[in-house]
Amino acid sequence: MRYRTLGATGLVVSELCLGTMTFGGRGFWTAIGALDQGAADRLVARAVGAGVNFIDTADVYSEGLAEEITGRALVNAGIKRTDVVLATKVFGATGAGVNDRGTSRGHIMDGVKASLRRLGTDYIDLYQIHGVDPLTPVDETMRALDDLVRQGLVRYIGVSNWPAWMVAKAQGLALAHDWTRLVTLQAYYAIAARDIEREIVPMARSEGLGLLAWSPLAGGLLSGKFDRETAGPEGARRTGFDFPPVDRERVFACVDRMRPIAEAHGVSVARVALAWALHRPGIAAVIIGAKTVEQLDDNLAASDLTLAADEIAALDEVSALPPEYPGWMIEHQGARQAQSARGAAPFDKTP
Repeated sequence: MRYRTLGATGLVVSELCLGTMTFGGRGFWTAIGALDQGAADRLVARAVGAGVNFIDTADVYSEGLAEEITGRALVNAGIKRTDVVLATKVFGATGAGVNDRGTSRGHIMDGVKASLRRLGTDYIDLYQIHGVDPLTPVDETMRALDDLVRQGLVRYIGVSNWPAWMVAKAQGLALAHDWTRLVTLQAYYAIAARDIEREIVPMARSEGLGLLAWSPLAGGLLSGKFDRETAGPEGARRTGFDFPPVDRERVFACVDRMRPIAEAHGVSVARVALAWALHRPGIAAVIIGAKTVEQLDDNLAASDLTLAADEIAALDEVSALPPEYPGWMIEHQGARQAQSARGAAPFDKTP
């Protein structure tokens, strides 16, 4: 297992993070996974034994049950709390009340206490805002998170599923008011879903934010178990919960390109997809989820897979985003500026 720093911090995390969305299976979340305590115990113990020190969960996963199972699994495996970087999230509905959701100061303060209780810990390493709240001002959210850090309940803060402009605004507010700054951005990122490379990745790298990639297998479609003609294996996540949205032809074009690479290395297609994600600039960790120990072992092995330069180039080519404004204009004008720096005519007025 390799390790990286969590954004512009000194905290070291494994480049593969264990996601817990498959834990519990309460309510809607049964479609994603319904692992009981024993199964979760085995996955957590196996992951930590393989060098994983980073675990990600959320207060809404299985209506809070995933946090409970995660906390117990650490205890059951005899894992020291200080040996694990534990991340959770707040935003989604955790009750029937109108204030049992969102990123208001009230819900954040209530949410962190509930998560601490369910996880069985007195601090959270990384506390993340799980989505965009159109009602709550960003400064209210950031001030509440800063207070949690100052109180010692939370050590680092991050966001998930935010647009680049909103993250930049939050960082600007934090800088202006001397509040705790965001250190991570968790986003949907896979070889067949590279949308964040347009705005989010450049912003994150500029701001020193560590990128946490969720659903790097596009909800299982990049596992190599799906094809154009069939709906996929029985019990697969996509057959019960077709999410996140993705261009399936784009997915299968990527899978077609990954298969020979996987065969050349004697590994699964899924492992190649994860290795590609690990090669991307700015990635702090790639979040993996599993229902079985066998799936987990295959995903963990992605950390040991090194793709050759020509293999990465081939995967980049098949998955490249189509040009979009202003990106193509920025690239065009930037190239001219770089050329000027190398000695081109300084007064060339070509746009």
